[in-house]
Amino acid sequence: MAPGCHSQGDTRDEALLKIREAIQLWLEVEAEEAGVKTVETLELAV
Repeated sequence: MAPGCHSQGDTRDEALLKIREAIQLWLEVEAEEAGVKTVETLELAV
């Protein structure tokens, strides 16, 4: 889904939190590179 994104955590909850953060940052960079001015935030269940 998000090429180059990797994450881990000591617990399942920590790993999920870090995965969400990594995906959010990836989406922000992709939007910036595409010249998108606004980004809609979606919450995903993993």
